[in-house]
Amino acid sequence: MSSASTAGACGYHSTWSAQMQTDRGPLTSVGCGIPFSKESDLRALSVEVAAYTLIACGELSPVARPTFRRASPAPVHVGGIYPRRQPAHRTKEFRMRTRSWQEMRGAATRFATEWRDETRERAEKDSFWNEWFGIFGIDRRRVAVFEHLSTRHSTGGRGFMDVFWPGYVAAEHKSRGSDLTAAMEQALDYLPAIPAEHLPRLVVVSDFARFRVRNQLNGEEVEFSLEDLPARLRTFAPMLDAEMTQYETEEDVNLKATELLALLHDALRESGYEGHALRVLLVRLVFILFADDTQVWETGHFYDYLLLKTAVDGHDLGPALVHLFQVLDTPKERRSTNLDDDLARFEYINGGLFAETLPIPACTRTMRERLLQAARFDWSKISPAIFGSLFQNVMEPAERRNLGAHYTTEQNILRTIEPLFLNDLRAELDAATTLPALRRFRDKLAELTWFDPAAGCGNFLVIAYREVRRLELDCLKQIRGRERGSTAELTIDVQIESKVRVGQFYGIEIEEFPARIAETAIYLVDHLANLELSAAFGQYYARFPIRDSAHITIGNALRVDWNDVLPARQATYLFGNPPFHGMSWMTAEQQEDNRLVFTEAPVTVGRSGRLDYVACWYAKAIGYMQGTSVRAAFVSTNSITQGEQARSLGPALRDAGFDLLFAHRTFEWTSEARGKAHVHVVIIGFAYGQQPGRKLLVDYPTAKTSEGEVSTPPHLNWYLADGVNVFPAQRRQPLLAGLPPAVQGNKPWDGGGLIVEPEAIDEVRADPLAAKYLRPYRQATEFLWDEPRWCLWLVDADPGDLRASRVLRERLQVVRQARLDTKTVAVQQQAATPALFNQIRQPSSRYLALPEVSSERRPYVPAGFLEADIIAGNKLITIEGADLWVFGVLQSRMWMAWVGTIAGRMKSDISLAPGLVYNAFPFPDHDGGRRDAAVMEAAQGVLDARAVHPESSLGVLYDPLAMPSGLVRAHQQLDRAVDTAYGRARYVGDAARLHALFERYAKLTNADSLPGVGIAVPRRRRVG
Repeated sequence: MSSASTAGACGYHSTWSAQMQTDRGPLTSVGCGIPFSKESDLRALSVEVAAYTLIACGELSPVARPTFRRASPAPVHVGGIYPRRQPAHRTKEFRMRTRSWQEMRGAATRFATEWRDETRERAEKDSFWNEWFGIFGIDRRRVAVFEHLSTRHSTGGRGFMDVFWPGYVAAEHKSRGSDLTAAMEQALDYLPAIPAEHLPRLVVVSDFARFRVRNQLNGEEVEFSLEDLPARLRTFAPMLDAEMTQYETEEDVNLKATELLALLHDALRESGYEGHALRVLLVRLVFILFADDTQVWETGHFYDYLLLKTAVDGHDLGPALVHLFQVLDTPKERRSTNLDDDLARFEYINGGLFAETLPIPACTRTMRERLLQAARFDWSKISPAIFGSLFQNVMEPAERRNLGAHYTTEQNILRTIEPLFLNDLRAELDAATTLPALRRFRDKLAELTWFDPAAGCGNFLVIAYREVRRLELDCLKQIRGRERGSTAELTIDVQIESKVRVGQFYGIEIEEFPARIAETAIYLVDHLANLELSAAFGQYYARFPIRDSAHITIGNALRVDWNDVLPARQATYLFGNPPFHGMSWMTAEQQEDNRLVFTEAPVTVGRSGRLDYVACWYAKAIGYMQGTSVRAAFVSTNSITQGEQARSLGPALRDAGFDLLFAHRTFEWTSEARGKAHVHVVIIGFAYGQQPGRKLLVDYPTAKTSEGEVSTPPHLNWYLADGVNVFPAQRRQPLLAGLPPAVQGNKPWDGGGLIVEPEAIDEVRADPLAAKYLRPYRQATEFLWDEPRWCLWLVDADPGDLRASRVLRERLQVVRQARLDTKTVAVQQQAATPALFNQIRQPSSRYLALPEVSSERRPYVPAGFLEADIIAGNKLITIEGADLWVFGVLQSRMWMAWVGTIAGRMKSDISLAPGLVYNAFPFPDHDGGRRDAAVMEAAQGVLDARAVHPESSLGVLYDPLAMPSGLVRAHQQLDRAVDTAYGRARYVGDAARLHALFERYAKLTNADSLPGVGIAVPRRRRVG
């Protein structure tokens, strides 16, 4: 086998030669003759396989260790001879930098605009196709040729394919208005002469104005206009990298990368390499993988190091990695003069990342394959925010719950930082129209600071740093453009001009591992920002070795003095994503955190022990920010703005002198990691002192809605609504005099003794003494779904019956024992009266009932009338004596707007407290007039619409997918009647209704002097 023959056969790919020791002496130049790429994973064709093949043939000594070096690429294509190869863009060396679908759509839109009027085929078709490839981030010159000589199958004559990318695309171009069907037939006529391994996946013809595309994989053929190209990009998916065709969004790509590392993590842990050493090893590997694709050293060098310097069975992978870590931690001038050339080419990193000596992992073939697989991935397009996803991927679910690790997509981070500072800074840059103003803006950026006291893996800090560097880059471009009259390539010292540094970013993280991840991620995003700067100004700029670092303090943020991390007088922005722990999930240590924080808070917070864990960060922020201009924003569990928690935390911030800046109302939190956390959150921006100007409010129709409705009200209260900054309190009697009160139903606390389930009903009925005390029993489930259930209602029961009935005796003994076994003293005392419910609040006449908990999916909380002989359980809310007017108001969107804001939550479901959502509800005037009559008439219409479907339960009727059209119309009519009762024929959206309700509440409670009363309802727009 000769090197020459190898070069001739290996066009379009890198060839390899080797220095090997054969049994007949040194073999100085042996060409393997085998094309290989990263995508092949060297499973079928690899340098190792070639070497061992030579060993089997007796050409090499089996004890010799071959070393391989890369030869120059030799693209060869002569007279219809097709090289056997993987496409060039699939190798590490030639890999194309593919774009996201969003980026491609933008490029396609620009392409369609630029070419919409072109007609000159001969003059412009090559430029047309070059730019068409550019839409997908592909350099046409590297993958495809123009005027490819081929043979017509129908005639046997020679012809030229206008564009040919072997294995992927064959294209023909025609003048505007040509018959594309005939053009497609011509293109297909060339295909039989092409070797099978190079047949294209797509055949494309165009006349500038239209495209006709045939998918050879499935036989589908479509035609569309140039104008429709952005919407039809998916048509071309088969020609893109496998990686590209699999992922729709950047988050999907990030997930793939973390999954690859999770596999490596699992293999290492299974081998016994775990704990601190495993975590540090993973952080280092992720840094190296990023560096290998982002020009920290020559692209792909780490991959080559793994490939060429470690054995196929992986036995020496561990020592090779540890050796590399030592090299990365050693300045080049202090490295051994005998160091292998491949190791010497790695950059000196510094920053302490590689300083610690780790135990050497014992690796296997599987571990090596998984690391090679991760190294093949293109990490240059991965957001460093992926580090948080990596962290969550390698954690056990129980540990994830303990740490409250809910990592964030970039979209959610931007929802926080854009209104907090990015929007204002962008507006300030846009307003800087002179050189002095631009320079002042650049210098200002270098003076700002960012502080995340719940840093986790640094996601917020990373994205904030990236966005600030992009602002700085835009500013520098404008400065130099104005100085020289052009934004063309500029020759300036970017090291001097770029002033934003990672040292402006601060954080606190309780765990060492995520803290180290945060530091490393910021190093990487700094390097990526420097690459963007380098590209813009035509020079390479890197900050290696690392001399500046973010300030990440390892400690409990609730017990660390934040002023010791960053004095408040030096802070500009405070933000982050504190742990998502409800009160019931808090550990003993976290409960102690809560106690300490609220004891030290500068204001009194009522019932602080019942607040979610995130409330502790607000309490710390109050003390830290008071008297300063710091602006803050936290992602928080939505429950702190609802029900009892809102009435505890909201007044504390108000009384401490804080004002809200902006808010995102409830939406579902999304994470970049496996086993995503399902949490409903809000985002709250706030600052000390009365903040001038209009607020920003983003409302989501449902928690799962990705698009929000944006309004800009002049006031924003703690319920994240446009309205008076008041906090409705629990009441025993309705706010509007003369209405019947609402109470909770009867609570049995019986251990199952007083409740009769369907399977036991026959036994109870068979006992004549017990049977006469049976009553229908309804909890929320039975009420909503018409399910049968009974109870023994023994109020005023004959003691003789209780003693004579075996069924009753046995059941009462169960009740007695259940109450004795509880730790609640008051319930223990009620063991003396086992025949009675623990709490008795049964109406004596017809009553209105509502479920205590109702799904957020239902457009209304269903209410219904029950007779007095139906015993209401404690999961029902009862209103004895309620009339049709009360029913109508409680079945309206007006009441639902109040409930959705004021009520608490059980997970995402609505949890009703009668003293708050009903007794404190600001009913409209009820004077028996025309408006009352309209409400009652519409309320009867709702009952009539239900009666049309007697076989359907309330749960079925109010399923949003099954709700009958007649019932929908009846509720719409009722909504209009109730809206009119509040003074307007129709309110547009719940935000407008909330404004009216808070205004009404203020009036009824004599709070009408508070801010927010009488303000106009802002217009709304949609936002993604």
